[in-house]
Amino acid sequence: MRFERREHRSTLLVIATPILAVIAALAIAGLLIAAAGAPVFEAYWKILTSAFGSRLSATETLTRASPLILTGLAAAVAFRARLWNIGGEGQFYLGAIAAAAASAHLFAGLPSLLQIPLLFIVGAFAGMVLLLVPLWLRLRFSVDEVVTTLLLNFVALLFVSMLIDGVLKDPAAFGWPQSEAVDAAARLPKLLARSRLHIGLGIAVVIAFLIYFVQTRTVFGVQSRAAGLNPSGAVFAGVPLGRTLVIVAMISGGLAGLAGTIEVLGVKGYVTTDLSPGYGYSGIVVAMLANLNPLGVVLAALFTATMFVGADGMSRSMGIPTYIADVTVALSLLSMLVAVFFTQYRIRR
Repeated sequence: MRFERREHRSTLLVIATPILAVIAALAIAGLLIAAAGAPVFEAYWKILTSAFGSRLSATETLTRASPLILTGLAAAVAFRARLWNIGGEGQFYLGAIAAAAASAHLFAGLPSLLQIPLLFIVGAFAGMVLLLVPLWLRLRFSVDEVVTTLLLNFVALLFVSMLIDGVLKDPAAFGWPQSEAVDAAARLPKLLARSRLHIGLGIAVVIAFLIYFVQTRTVFGVQSRAAGLNPSGAVFAGVPLGRTLVIVAMISGGLAGLAGTIEVLGVKGYVTTDLSPGYGYSGIVVAMLANLNPLGVVLAALFTATMFVGADGMSRSMGIPTYIADVTVALSLLSMLVAVFFTQYRIRR
């Protein structure tokens, strides 16, 4: 028995891969639900109704999906070019704190039409810088970016914690460690009244389509894919590998920083150390579930948000631990990795 690389992957196989991976993950997680003494199908129905059964739950699910789309795109863009960006969480926080500080001190008083785009640029730039440092270490000293981007997550979070406990601390927060609130003109408009759903969702979806267009219809898209498939062959073919990776890092880090910016402008209005429940790490799962396809990222983010939001309602009504959502998402990632392997290789006797 041996593994043989497939010469061609059918479109049907590529589309069916994530679907089969999710079904396999749900089947395995169902065994855990049954072991907890709950009916499996009823539990999954509770997850679905808790995520979309009411106006409030549906808007909360979509609100949770917005940053997941952007962090998922950040990981997908980087991974496509074989740049292993594990630092989305740190880039998310740095983008959030940069936008909050700029709104409170630099752009305060500017109208919304001017201030919001400027804050998007500031937040994206902050996330971009945090990824360019590990890339420089890789290109200059061959340092593994998996390690550097992962460790910079903790550095960024500690840096943000220092700022909101120090120079950026809100004096009106009664001692609670949080940043000063962003300017009222910087808050993102709501898509629905009396909800937290904001235009960040639309922005994230539009960016997903733009990334898809760039990757499939531009020279840079071909170059980034070539850099990921075979770096040596790409260089031999004339692809400027270093410059391509720098642009990829700017896009990837910028998207993660923009996710933090949109979250603080659209939902919280200020930065705390619990602003993200792990959006940067979950973005990696979203990217892998989407098979690094930018349009698939939107659907994968919606699935992940549904599991996280729906698991809370299921836990309250059925007494099942909410950790079942984390388990299901993790199993989906593992199933996806196995499925992707078998889309690239077949078993030969």
